Amino acid sequence: MTVPPTIAHAVQQTQEWLKDLRDNGGLASEAEAYSVLRAVLHQLRDRLTLGEAVDLGQQLPLIVRGIYFEGWRPSHAPEKIRSKQKFLDQVTMRLLPHQIPPEPAVRDVFALLAHYCDPGEISDVIGQLPDDIKKLWPVSARTFRDRAL
Repeated sequence: MTVPPTIAHAVQQTQEWLKDLRDNGGLASEAEAYSVLRAVLHQLRDRLTLGEAVDLGQQLPLIVRGIYFEGWRPSHAPEKIRSKQKFLDQVTMRLLPHQIPPEPAVRDVFALLAHYCDPGEISDVIGQLPDDIKKLWPVSARTFRDRAL
């Protein structure tokens, strides 16, 4: 069976994202990287407004987009999480049974998103977050709008 080029490219992009996350996050495997990516993407998605969640999803590679939208219930968004600790606690719950420290995991996924996605879109996402959650993003992502003026 021949794999269509679009699917082959999507698999390649997903492998690249997982390898980058594994290497930059000091994770044991791509399977662990997948768990981290999924947990953080779902927590971020559920914190965004419907429109912004969809806009971010459009930035993601095909397979990562599927992971991002898996199990999404738009009628329950956005969650009213206003503190960094509550955000991290929710990520910890989503990571179970893995015992991965949530703050570095979140920082690593946010850095990955900032690296691969449009800076303007990432700036829009950051703009929807409370200040202490914004600080989990790389400085370059947080200051994009100021530098673009």
